Amino acid sequence: MKSAAAIMSGLTLSKSPPRSAYLSSYSPHRCFSFFSLSLPIYRSLNSMKRPPIHVSHSNPMFIVRNSSSSSSGSSSITAKPSSEMRKHYNGSGKGIDRDQKLTALRELFGKPGINIDAYIIPSQDAHQSEFIAECYMRRAYISGFTGSAGTAIVTKHKAALWTDGRYFLQAEKQLSSSWILMRAGNWGVPNTTEWLNDVLAPGGRIGIDPFLFSSDAVNELKEAVAKSNHELVYLYDVNLVDEVWKESRPMPPNKPIRVHDLKFAGVDVSTKLSNLRSELTNAGSSAIVISMLDEVAWLLNLRGNDAPHSPVMYAYLIVEINAAKLFVDKSKVTPEVNDYLKKAGIELKPYDSILSEIESLAARGAHLWLDTSSVNAAIVSTYATACDKFLEGLGNNSKSKGKNLSGAPSAFCKSSPISLAKAVKNDAELEGMRNSHLRDAAALAEFWSWLEEEMSKKTVLTEVEVSDKLLEFRSSQAGFVDTSFDTISGSGANGAIIHYRAEPESCSIVDTQKLFLLDSGAQYLDGTTDITRTVHFGQPSERQKECFTRVLQGHIALDQAVFPENTPGFVLDAFARSSLWKVGLDYRHGTGHGVGAALNVHEGPQSISFRFGNMTPLLKGMIISNEPGYYEDHAFGIRIENLLFVKEVDTPNRFGGITYIGFEKLTFVPIQTKLVDLTLLSAAEVSSLVEGSAREWLWNNTRPVVKP
Repeated sequence: MKSAAAIMSGLTLSKSPPRSAYLSSYSPHRCFSFFSLSLPIYRSLNSMKRPPIHVSHSNPMFIVRNSSSSSSGSSSITAKPSSEMRKHYNGSGKGIDRDQKLTALRELFGKPGINIDAYIIPSQDAHQSEFIAECYMRRAYISGFTGSAGTAIVTKHKAALWTDGRYFLQAEKQLSSSWILMRAGNWGVPNTTEWLNDVLAPGGRIGIDPFLFSSDAVNELKEAVAKSNHELVYLYDVNLVDEVWKESRPMPPNKPIRVHDLKFAGVDVSTKLSNLRSELTNAGSSAIVISMLDEVAWLLNLRGNDAPHSPVMYAYLIVEINAAKLFVDKSKVTPEVNDYLKKAGIELKPYDSILSEIESLAARGAHLWLDTSSVNAAIVSTYATACDKFLEGLGNNSKSKGKNLSGAPSAFCKSSPISLAKAVKNDAELEGMRNSHLRDAAALAEFWSWLEEEMSKKTVLTEVEVSDKLLEFRSSQAGFVDTSFDTISGSGANGAIIHYRAEPESCSIVDTQKLFLLDSGAQYLDGTTDITRTVHFGQPSERQKECFTRVLQGHIALDQAVFPENTPGFVLDAFARSSLWKVGLDYRHGTGHGVGAALNVHEGPQSISFRFGNMTPLLKGMIISNEPGYYEDHAFGIRIENLLFVKEVDTPNRFGGITYIGFEKLTFVPIQTKLVDLTLLSAAEVSSLVEGSAREWLWNNTRPVVKP
């Protein structure tokens, strides 16, 4: 067990003030054929001694099983094209340009109660979400850069933005000359703390909003900037970007929550809570704070519409051994959902009362489970302060001196047990994913048929028009809710921008003489999809064909991989890159990410990536993407992506007596064959049932048939 106070590395925190109001509340047969492949913080305070602590880093699996209980139905939701959604937060603002925003922000640095030399603006909301509501898109507003990943830092004289290789070209286009683009990961580029230590005089004050950083991020940043004697300052009462944004800032979302049907969830909320409470008991904890939005949604079998592309609602959840409290804007809770929660024994509390409840837990001597990698620093520091007060009260009470402090509050720092449980899909979730992918494949077959016909007629179509037409086809499918991310519709050089987003006022025409990359996905009531196809409507060059084929070889290699159980995903990353590496090529993104079942399109803890720090094994029932690529800046981009689920493989041998696992495809959409250089493929990569001219005929004439 760990004393909560020690979480903050010896910091003494004053009382946590209340949060602002915003915190509350042609046809494809001519073009395609199926392939035979299946940032951190602290407050200025005096140090004081803490009792010795023990931190547990174990990560037991939280297991749930099917239940026969029923749950309520769900309401329909209408999706908007991504281009329409983005017009509100593309960084242009209302009556104030980006340079004026920086000036206004800097003017706040010297205000009473602030007095800082730099301000860090992350991408996240208070729940460390990837996709966030418009009112929380502070980094996009202040910088104009709308990519989903990045950190902005503004000092009195400089402004810099860090982002990764997926967004370098996008950031080049969107940042004004007032900003320095920091290409994170490139040789010689300092990270955020190295830069701060270099540009600030020793003893500088660095301001942050503690709700927007995880506790772990706080401690890492604190340690890094301490090298130059800098001080990190929590600004609880005010977010400085919000002060600049003022009345043009969008209001917080308030759309209704819906119940996720049990036939899709597979396990009822009572069973999930019971299993979670067993985990708490076994760990010696009496309560847990759940702040990740998809974890709250999964555990309670609820879905929302607060964040674009992700069916989640802004909420915190505290589960105790004999109680559970959901902190949410009550205006989103329909009578149906209210009755559902009452039956499950879940009490509703105002969203912005989370900190007062954290203080109450400490006062009651709770042994609180905190996943400090995701729970924000405001919550963790509030608990630390409340624990200090509890211990001080004991110290001032002469009757309690020398008594056993077993009733004192403490923190149990450990990965959330819900993360892994959510990642390992049950039978109902897998069935929903299969069914939604079949309907999605039908929509894509109709779309590609339409697009190739339009290209053959030399119809002029923009990247945005193509993206919106795809949305139209998907919207006609049963159970469609929304897109699962902003569609990446990139022609020619735009395809080389890994997370390109076409804008109506600046996008390109889909050129029949250039490669066209389309990465898209959908949210259905029963599942989540994510697929990328790269095509050419004219005659591809030999260079393009070679690059495409090498990407395809990597895709096949990963698709056909068989490996021992408990293998972490990073071990498999080289399978997808090997063919590219042989000719000195590579790509700047991971090869695979986890995917939720009717939840977030990007889900942990599993991944397939060159970032080898993630030791999470790939387990049966997990869903993972397979998406190698290659990108030539200012020329073209190639990516091929399917979703797979992990399953046991029947091997002739079982060395060491262990199980071997592999993948099965969820995605069933044709891959264009005209881009493939057959001379590069091995016999194992092409069906060997036919040979010679028969294989060539089959290659050129196979008709895909997709049945919903």
